[in-house]
Amino acid sequence: MVDVPGVDCTTPNAARIYDYDLGGEHNFEADRAASEEIRRTVAPTGPFIARANRAFLQRAVRFCLDQGIDQFLDLGSGIPTVGNVHEIAQARNPRARVLYADVEPVAVAHTRHLLEGNAHAGIVQADVRDPEAVLGSPEAARLLDFSRPVALLEVAVLHYITRQEQAGMRRYRDVLAPGSAVVVSTLTADQREEEAARVERFFAEKTAAPVTCRTADEVRELFDGTELVPPGIVWTPQWRPDPADPNGWEPNRAGCWAGVGLL
Repeated sequence: MVDVPGVDCTTPNAARIYDYDLGGEHNFEADRAASEEIRRTVAPTGPFIARANRAFLQRAVRFCLDQGIDQFLDLGSGIPTVGNVHEIAQARNPRARVLYADVEPVAVAHTRHLLEGNAHAGIVQADVRDPEAVLGSPEAARLLDFSRPVALLEVAVLHYITRQEQAGMRRYRDVLAPGSAVVVSTLTADQREEEAARVERFFAEKTAAPVTCRTADEVRELFDGTELVPPGIVWTPQWRPDPADPNGWEPNRAGCWAGVGLL
């Protein structure tokens, strides 16, 4: 692991729990213990939720590339592991531009280390709930041209945004040019009320990042003003699935609604 001074390694962190669930190595004992506790007593499908989200993200990036979009803004990008946005995008288009945004120090440090020598990708350390800090950053100015289409990636991040904070996130949408894409996945309590309640309680009590579950109708509202891409709002494994995707669970056990809208 890259040394990150001042990081609290004793309190579970949502980004590092997610990294562990994806099979990453940038996490601490407290994060691993929290993930195992979630798996035992809260949500047995925890790792499947993370892997289904990552697979959806990768499919959505490829879809955006198929639409001719070669710029990506990944909000709450988390700790880099296999199959990051820049890896997927630049494998097909080496000149694709990717800006990651995250506030978690371990995520930022490891992303910067991973991107050394990559002129077409970067990260800004900022709270995504502060759009001006992200959009007004030097990295945004260097990497993204908002007069052209951009794919706005809000994958597995909006459940850390409260309903009250959600209005401020609209600023990202406001700067997007016609032809841009909005990619969303977020936790829901639909068809899993008891499990979702346990998840919300666990993150509120054990981490600094409480979660907010949204209904399918609330997720659909996030796409107001866009043209929803078929198949619409579905469970993450159901959005244009690939045979190589994680499986073994019913789609609703992935716990997240997902969709892509075009401007």
